Amino acid sequence: MPPRIRAWPVLRQLTSGDRLGLRDAARSSRTESWRGRIEDSDRVVRSICPYCAVGCGQRVFVKADEITQIEGDPDSPISRGRLCPKGAASRALVGSPRREYRVKYRRPYGSRWEDLSLDQAMDMIADRVIAARREHWEDRDDQGRPLNRTTAVASLGGATLDNEENYLIKKLFTALGIVQVENQARI
Repeated sequence: MPPRIRAWPVLRQLTSGDRLGLRDAARSSRTESWRGRIEDSDRVVRSICPYCAVGCGQRVFVKADEITQIEGDPDSPISRGRLCPKGAASRALVGSPRREYRVKYRRPYGSRWEDLSLDQAMDMIADRVIAARREHWEDRDDQGRPLNRTTAVASLGGATLDNEENYLIKKLFTALGIVQVENQARI
């Protein structure tokens, strides 16, 4: 029998005893050369998925200080080795060629993004919060009751923040008199 016919998967299935095609009958010379993504890893680092506040456990496989694969951690009591699609794709957070490493800013009515230093961006944010509080501060309502607030600033936090970070953000904004503090995870 010619080698080409012998390599035919259906014939291999029937003649090898692997009638369901679950083992050797399903393999080809190409699949024989494949190696697992975690096989050559130097080390495995346990981590927590950064996408939401659930805290699913991750196993991060590293080779030569580069992440090669991220999988769910079966030892995690929270996720028991499972990850949602975002958590399973979280390797792209650090390895994507499209990841931004600089602060981007587009001026009002501008048509292009420009790079800013982190210090400059933080100063701009602080200046705007201070100006909004100064211009829109409410000491008392119409009946003289104390308000001590501003409604000119609001915060919408993301689901990647954990409970402790949300607690600190809420405390900071409350101290600043900001009352519109919400989190995307609740919406």
